[in-house]
Amino acid sequence: MLDISGLSVRMGGQAVLDDITTRVDDGELVYLLGRNGTGKTTLLRTICGVIPPAAGRILIDGKRFSELDAPPTVIGMHLGTDAAHPGHSARRHLTWLARAGGIPTGRVAEVLDLVGLTDVAGRRVVDYSLGMRQRLGIASALLGDARTLVLDEPVNGLDIDGIRWLRGLLRDLADDGRRLLIASHHLDEVARTADRVVVLNSGRIAADAPLAEFVGDSADLEEAYLATVGGQTPAGVTA
Repeated sequence: MLDISGLSVRMGGQAVLDDITTRVDDGELVYLLGRNGTGKTTLLRTICGVIPPAAGRILIDGKRFSELDAPPTVIGMHLGTDAAHPGHSARRHLTWLARAGGIPTGRVAEVLDLVGLTDVAGRRVVDYSLGMRQRLGIASALLGDARTLVLDEPVNGLDIDGIRWLRGLLRDLADDGRRLLIASHHLDEVARTADRVVVLNSGRIAADAPLAEFVGDSADLEEAYLATVGGQTPAGVTA
């Protein structure tokens, strides 16, 4: 289980996240929604040990991130498409991650095949499209075969075939008992795959409910989302 309790984060003297409490259970696919700048990426980075919290705790299988013996085998993370050195190939990048994380290098070929990059694994990342870099980031998250996965906007840059592939992959991972927390602006994909949604607004949780319960009597997910955060569709949010 991924358990977040009373989490607060401050940057430059300002509260970015305030009293965040939620959890992701085994086999659950949870989407993190909210306007740009409301704290979604900050929350994911704090979960992954990149940003220190000002208060509260995050437990992954009952342990804080700093207590994990081999973090990549416990929590897989994809926090952006710029993590790989542009001059390295996908294979070289993943091999470096595997060695650094104590993961058998044979796993590299497995995840390259899983994300559909085997045929271009020797090409430099600088020559990859955004969609290909997304696939590489997802491969990085899957490398340690972790039970907890945290992904930040993994749909961005994928073409229609890629979106359909990712949809099936995420559902398969959840059905295999893994816990997934995904930040997304793509409400159509959320509506297709989410078990539960957590909505952030001004750094606080505005809603946390199973998808069907969250939508309730609203016409659709978009209407329920806008009713929760207030106002019209903001820039960067797509239905």
